[in-house]
Amino acid sequence: MTQQAEKHRSYLFTSESVTEGHPDKMCDQISDAIVDAILAKETALAATGYISPGGEPANPDNVRCAIETFTTTGIITVMGEVRTQAYVDVDQVIREVVRNIGYDRAKYGFDCDTCAVANYIHPQSADIAQGVDESYEVQNGLTDTSNDPYDLIGAGDQGVMFGYACDETSTLMPMPIYLAHRLAERLTEVRKDDTLPYLRPDGKTQVTVRYVDGKPVGVEKVLISTQHAEGVTQAQIKADLIAHVITPVFAKEGVKWEGADIYVNPTGRFVVGGPMGDTGLTGRKIIVDTYGGMGRHGGGAFSGKDCTKVDRSAAYAARWVAKNIVAAGLATRCEIQLAYAIGVARPLSIYVDTFGTETEPVEKIEAAVDKVFDLRPGAIIHDLDLRRPIFQKTAAYGHFGRELPEFTWERTDRIDALKEAVAEQ
Repeated sequence: MTQQAEKHRSYLFTSESVTEGHPDKMCDQISDAIVDAILAKETALAATGYISPGGEPANPDNVRCAIETFTTTGIITVMGEVRTQAYVDVDQVIREVVRNIGYDRAKYGFDCDTCAVANYIHPQSADIAQGVDESYEVQNGLTDTSNDPYDLIGAGDQGVMFGYACDETSTLMPMPIYLAHRLAERLTEVRKDDTLPYLRPDGKTQVTVRYVDGKPVGVEKVLISTQHAEGVTQAQIKADLIAHVITPVFAKEGVKWEGADIYVNPTGRFVVGGPMGDTGLTGRKIIVDTYGGMGRHGGGAFSGKDCTKVDRSAAYAARWVAKNIVAAGLATRCEIQLAYAIGVARPLSIYVDTFGTETEPVEKIEAAVDKVFDLRPGAIIHDLDLRRPIFQKTAAYGHFGRELPEFTWERTDRIDALKEAVAEQ
């Protein structure tokens, strides 16, 4: 929808989040915890000068991961491909993630100590590796990496990625998904600190926001579904969630919600949850992970993938670009699309959409993006410092809109450069 089409119109927009105990989110966290463990172990080995029996030195730059996790009642299965010199106790990593989430007793429907773990991770395909290790440009003599090392790494897969930012919240995220995440985080907080000890790990939140002329004016509907212990009444759960979850979150964010419709566990009961109530799978919450449906999505999931996979790294970079454009005052709403070919370093296309909110011609903004941001995978990895074990933290409550030190793609460090690049044209 264009900015012009939104003028003089009132409408509702809804986004959802899920807690870390949701089965799909369990799988995302497990996949990313394995990636983190491999990166940490490989980095430690490299510091010792380790060389494998096959003559391969340990080097975190050479780590490749694509890990999927599946869970259902009593079992967790991990699959995928890796390249590493490190040995990681996958069973231990999985059980620790599940324990930290809170599934540590059979009465909760899942027990980290007694669940079965099946490991089907295998080595990465050499066909994929060769295009990532040595890009199309290098293999065909199109570049000299002694002068430009970022041409060496090819994209780990083909695909399109999107990044989005808008001025609706302090972190330049759409308000519905931002509030849904904050409610989900708070739901977990009051469970873990025993404010509401009858809560269990599985849960979902959903927020509906009223927009007028394209701007959010207030919250109209809130939905929270949370797993709970036997014997707790719906009336008590609703009253407690209003007092300890909804009210403090919206007060902190300064959001109007008086008179909003509040729905809590609409079925009337949510005792059976987690993998006992539903299966979980890595990458099945990609809209929760990004912009809650407000921005488009290229389709690729993030979790379980190392940073050479542009599904992850380029989506982070696209958010970085979009956020800096909005933070620079060049638009109040911005979406970036990037496209890549497997094994090719340079993006096939870069597209900027400001939905009619731009303060400078879009052509100037596009030219400034091309000048200020290097969107080759090798440059993204370097600029955002992505070869670190930081990914499990991204796997619940959103990859974007959380201004944590590890989330380098949330920095607004290119504002001045963008402004200068626009002014020079």
